[in-house]
Amino acid sequence: MPAPNTPRAVWTGSISFGLVNAPVRMYTAVSERDLRFNLLHEPDNGRIGYVKTCKLEDKEVPSEEIVKAYEVSKGEYVTLTDEDFAAARAEGAHAITIHDFVPAEQIDPIYFERTYYLGPEEGPGEAIYALLAHAMAESGLAALATYVRSDRENLACLRVRDGVITLERMFFDDEIRSPDGIAPGAEKVDKRQLEMARDLIGAYTADFEPAKYRDTYRERLLDVIDRKRQGKTTKPKAEPKAPAPPDIMAALTASLEEARKVKQARSKPARSRAKTASGARRKSA
Repeated sequence: MPAPNTPRAVWTGSISFGLVNAPVRMYTAVSERDLRFNLLHEPDNGRIGYVKTCKLEDKEVPSEEIVKAYEVSKGEYVTLTDEDFAAARAEGAHAITIHDFVPAEQIDPIYFERTYYLGPEEGPGEAIYALLAHAMAESGLAALATYVRSDRENLACLRVRDGVITLERMFFDDEIRSPDGIAPGAEKVDKRQLEMARDLIGAYTADFEPAKYRDTYRERLLDVIDRKRQGKTTKPKAEPKAPAPPDIMAALTASLEEARKVKQARSKPARSRAKTASGARRKSA
């Protein structure tokens, strides 16, 4: 049952697995923290509005004269009506249909677009939801499914996170661009440099702790806003000059030494706590 502060569901339907159906509600799992700004007329702080104009006639166009059209070739358009969109509407408007269960590590994260939580509808469906969530968690597999939202068919990956089924809205395969022409040429890699690069990666290896990463730009921008609100001035820092391409071996050596120093510094508090705890145990004995 959703908690009192649970956000409003953005979609309702059911997870369909064979002949099993688990009624669910979809909730947005991510709350983006981007700062949003308004455009104002500086002399009087009036909000700036937007007027829809025809580029051929250079005049404002009323809403009833605006239609949707698809450009099939340069300058050739096919206009579409509500009936046309209805004719192409996908079937199964309230079902998340599971097609396959696959190992989650086989799914490239490039396919993931946005995350949602799927919560159970109150009533008998909660038991079916719990059964599916437990079975998926024990299998260690992710489900590939399709569902319809806003008349459009979507691809999705269902996974279990902290006992809740999450839905990752995915891009279809033909939406992912090929990396051809982006990767470097078949350059021969120096074995010594490769070994040092591996050591450098090892020195930076750690467990994933998402809370340690912060949006420092957002924090600085909020500080600038607060200072301006108080009538204080702000000055941008000088833009640093781009460094010249370094000697690879020298850069790898210096980076590896710095990474080792940082790792040693981080491990000192842990060793100190261990020694303190050990001394306390000896005293108590």
